[in-house]
Amino acid sequence: QAPLVQSGGGLVQPGGSLRLSCAGSGLSFSDYAMGWFRQAPGKEREFVAAIYRNVIWTHYADSVKGRFTISRNNAQNTVYLQMNSLKPEDAAVYYCAATRTYSPGSAFAYWGQGTQVAVSS
Repeated sequence: QAPLVQSGGGLVQPGGSLRLSCAGSGLSFSDYAMGWFRQAPGKEREFVAAIYRNVIWTHYADSVKGRFTISRNNAQNTVYLQMNSLKPEDAAVYYCAATRTYSPGSAFAYWGQGTQVAVSS
């Protein structure tokens, strides 16, 4: 089984909300910082948000700050991305990822399978 399995996503109208989930298995989830990335058609993958192992420290891309919230439940080996006030430019394939040591721009070792988020009226 893949170490990170994503769920959630779908189609939402502008201004709507979605929550993405990413469940870890086969790795010591609480030892990893977790991140969310996205890739829109014709664009490079970009960082969205990250949360450190201690659950307290988070980091967001400026484009989603104040609208998206990353959280994690280490007891359930799951990381979430709550997306509010969605805009058409948020439409992309979203990926969760895990890394043992996080700093902005650092590489992530494990990746989820990706989930599509579409924002359209």
